[in-house]
Amino acid sequence: MITVTADSASALWRDTVDAVLTHGAPSSPRGLETWEATDAHLTLTRPRRRLVCVPPDRVINAAFAAAETVWILAGLDDAWIYTYNQQLKQFADDHILRGAYGPRLRSWAGDADQLDQVRQELLDDPDTRRAVIQLWDAARDHRGHRDVPCTLGYQFLLRDGRLDMHTTMRSQDLWLGFCYDLFAATVLHELMAGWVGAELGHYHLHVTSLHLYAEHLPYARALPHYDTQLAPVSPPEMPPLMLPWDDLGTVLEAVIEGRPCPRPGWDDFASVMRSYRIYKSGDRDDARALAASSDGPLAGASWPGTRT
Repeated sequence: MITVTADSASALWRDTVDAVLTHGAPSSPRGLETWEATDAHLTLTRPRRRLVCVPPDRVINAAFAAAETVWILAGLDDAWIYTYNQQLKQFADDHILRGAYGPRLRSWAGDADQLDQVRQELLDDPDTRRAVIQLWDAARDHRGHRDVPCTLGYQFLLRDGRLDMHTTMRSQDLWLGFCYDLFAATVLHELMAGWVGAELGHYHLHVTSLHLYAEHLPYARALPHYDTQLAPVSPPEMPPLMLPWDDLGTVLEAVIEGRPCPRPGWDDFASVMRSYRIYKSGDRDDARALAASSDGPLAGASWPGTRT
């Protein structure tokens, strides 16, 4: 069992890499070599410090982090996500990621908006234990698709005016997926806390199989040791992202379409996604100029990310 607690995503990731290297063992599901630790409980005490940025060893693609988060919250499985991460195409069936979280989150079985249902559950009964979002679907996730959800579900617990979030995962790739999953989930956590009028509490991640793929082990083992008191790995806390529930769809649509988004925090999402698209089109000077014009933490992060 691994238990790690930190006040920033960077420190949580770095400490967890050490823990997996120390307590893990070889495992090769589907013939893929990994170094695996089982039964992990990770806690991020300040969820708005959600950006993993440990240069030069691990710098994520901030544009993809923003794009995937918006894609999920909007309930989408649209192919535009490949603009931000071409590697996802290898997991698609008929150009669609069958395990995409968005449709399961916002239109389970074609009609149930679990995000809204949980919001209403917490408003109606703040002490509820039923504020659960289900992502694993047995009816479709045993059909042999290339992409199935790593996340089983989310649960929200409101106690003493503070909303904690618990994510349960069957599998978590620590080098690549962790950084983006944590980012998206803590945005959802922050939004839900605002919708129910609660203080943003701790984010808890429960993982059955937490692992590093063989290709990433050399990078993980080469990470330098550090003293968090002397050399903290903590990017700035992201600005508040709270939105009224009724405004969520309009803001997400504006960010996706690249239209002006005069909302604190969300303008940073729109800017980094727009600058990345310009970069990918070949106008790299214009892209860098746009990124430099924003003072948000996402625009300040490097992209395209190294090793995504």
